[in-house]
Amino acid sequence: MEVVSVAPVEIERTESSEAPFDVPFPDVPWVTIVHNDPVNLMSYVTYVFQAYFGYPKDKARRLMMDVHQKGRAAVSSGSREEMERDVQAMHGYGLWATLTQDR
Repeated sequence: MEVVSVAPVEIERTESSEAPFDVPFPDVPWVTIVHNDPVNLMSYVTYVFQAYFGYPKDKARRLMMDVHQKGRAAVSSGSREEMERDVQAMHGYGLWATLTQDR
């Protein structure tokens, strides 16, 4: 009886600077992004950043101005679990927030 062996198929993989969206980068921190909205006052957003994150008024105001002028600002960074908590807290304050990995 003749035995036939099959060589494994080799798949060429090229290095890419971007991984697929569903594959997180393990060593890259996650960030909480707060987005601009037409509802909340700038003074309220500044207050939220001070009250929740403990930022000094100047830093909270700078972040609020980024949200207002640029449409969004990264307000915190850390593990995915920490950023999920921060996003939920921002939602609790009525702010529009998302999380993403800081690439």
